[in-house]
Amino acid sequence: MSSPHIRESSPVMENENPKSRFTYKHLCQLASFSPSSPLRVIAHIDLDAFYAQCEMVRLNIPENQPLAVQQWQSLIAVNYPAREFGVSRHCTVADAKKLCPYLVTQHVATWREGDDKWAYRKDAAANIASDKVSLDPYRLQSRKILQLIKESLPSHLQRVEKASIDEVFCDLSAQVHSILLERFPELTRPPPHGDLAERLPRPPVVALDWMADALVDLDEDAESQDPDWDDVAILIGSEIIRAVRTRIREKLRYTCSAGIANNKLLSKLGSAHKKPNQQTVIRSRAIQHFLSDLKITKIRNFGGKLGDNVTSAFGVETVRELLPTTLDQMKSKLGDETGTWVYSTIRGVDHSEVSSRTQIKSMLSAKSFRPAIRTVEQATPWLRIFAADISARLDEEDSRRRPKTMNLHHRHGGQTKSRQAAIPQGKALDAQLLFDLARTLLNQILSEGNVWPCMNLSLSVGSFEDSGVGNMGISGFLLKGEEAQALKSGAKDPGSPVVSDRPAAKRRRLDGAGQGGTGGIHRFLVKQSTTNDKSMSLAADNTKGHEDEDSDSGLHKGSEWQSEAGDAPSESLKCSRCGASFDCPEGFQSHQDWHLAKDLQDEERGQATAAAHPPPSARPKRPNGPTSSSKNGGRGGKIEHGQQKLTFGGS
Repeated sequence: MSSPHIRESSPVMENENPKSRFTYKHLCQLASFSPSSPLRVIAHIDLDAFYAQCEMVRLNIPENQPLAVQQWQSLIAVNYPAREFGVSRHCTVADAKKLCPYLVTQHVATWREGDDKWAYRKDAAANIASDKVSLDPYRLQSRKILQLIKESLPSHLQRVEKASIDEVFCDLSAQVHSILLERFPELTRPPPHGDLAERLPRPPVVALDWMADALVDLDEDAESQDPDWDDVAILIGSEIIRAVRTRIREKLRYTCSAGIANNKLLSKLGSAHKKPNQQTVIRSRAIQHFLSDLKITKIRNFGGKLGDNVTSAFGVETVRELLPTTLDQMKSKLGDETGTWVYSTIRGVDHSEVSSRTQIKSMLSAKSFRPAIRTVEQATPWLRIFAADISARLDEEDSRRRPKTMNLHHRHGGQTKSRQAAIPQGKALDAQLLFDLARTLLNQILSEGNVWPCMNLSLSVGSFEDSGVGNMGISGFLLKGEEAQALKSGAKDPGSPVVSDRPAAKRRRLDGAGQGGTGGIHRFLVKQSTTNDKSMSLAADNTKGHEDEDSDSGLHKGSEWQSEAGDAPSESLKCSRCGASFDCPEGFQSHQDWHLAKDLQDEERGQATAAAHPPPSARPKRPNGPTSSSKNGGRGGKIEHGQQKLTFGGS
């Protein structure tokens, strides 16, 4: 059975070139989501001007009506009809309306003291001192879209990763593998001599119908080649994503753009290539042609310090200008790890996996004060708003998951003070409980004196766990002295908040310090802000220079604020399985959970599914997981218990 969008070749053509470039092993890897498979298919779906679309759908505004989303006197999102008039996020509301007199400006929803829910208010723009921005309406729509995407793909063949509030990665490899076997029964036959290294037969096609896809051009040499199985796989992926986008459009009325390629790096670049409401396909043969004219700083992870260092070190602006630089030259100027990673990335190499984990790690509610607040009476109402905000969002999340810790940060001048507490277990987690605990933390900060005026307050909850785990986790047994006693007391008496006078344990450094490393690429991928009192670090959001960012909301994707320890570290904890050391019980417990989850995954799948990571320099080191190389985890190592060799033809 062949696809209606594929034209069969003649027998003469088959005899001239009977073998594919790809092997039966590559086909098997496709079924197991292997990042090393050259046939893998990754899609990136990006909602078009998402916040603006949310308001257009909510207000039932015609699609050709210019609209911008307003936050105070600034714009945080502009739809495409408004952009045609020159309106951008850099405009003020007044300037935007001069450019486009018919522009609709919808202010974001806000929280206000005394209310138990966010609301849309006509006077919000005039009440910056008393209101706090809420992105909850957009979060709710984001969840609906993510759920619809998952429902549109076979549950047993999907990997879907929420990359941010308005973008999703999909690894379509296993589904594409299943469709390939259905459309081309010859692929179900065992390889000659049972050797997976044997090359596949050529696809029985000479032309593919890409329909409405924006197809990246090939260079002259590649244009003369007939399609191979990677082209057919990408075509099937584009059909799948076209159907998903159509369903989002029909069910929820949102348009989105998409990129389809063989890795996350390229698919993300592809989704931004043609907007709005289009999808771009980057075939393997078109990768270098596509990347060559891109500015280096437009590539993911090159938008900050790393991009500036690369362009200044080599005096270049585009990928084409950097390509002649040898690997040795890059290593000499950027270091071995960073140089190797840059060398691979500008050639479109990316082995990072699509992670199906979509559960949040933390929730944060924050407010920057203009003008600054100067009394506890001014600060306390904001704590109540923060608590109500977080409580409402917790109610919308999975009810089985509950945060274990709360952090309060207070910025005064160039200093940031912070306090952390354990959230009492066994009691209803409502706004009042969060507010009482936050007020206790604020009082601790105030007791130090010299805290006014305050320019920013932020409240966050984190360390989520399943609510059925119990009142006291393993960290309670690993803590010593006063901390252990306090945690035990809190577990016994749910009504008494457990507050630690010590700041949160210092997050393990991502730059390799203390392990003999000098940093590598990690130092470019982490934003750090050091103050005179406490320092806070925020893991860099490497998703994109987001069009719809809200500076007041404190929206940090998959990251947490943590304060640096002000005293000696606790006794080191060591993993008996891999030798990794940890200086905080939470990190050690998370690491053990990682091992357990990995064991269960391997057992279910019947074979080892060790993740194939990008080069070490291409990502921050995981603080809670083992390194990418283990004693027996190499591809050439012997088969361990619970593993089995790949069998051909599985879906």
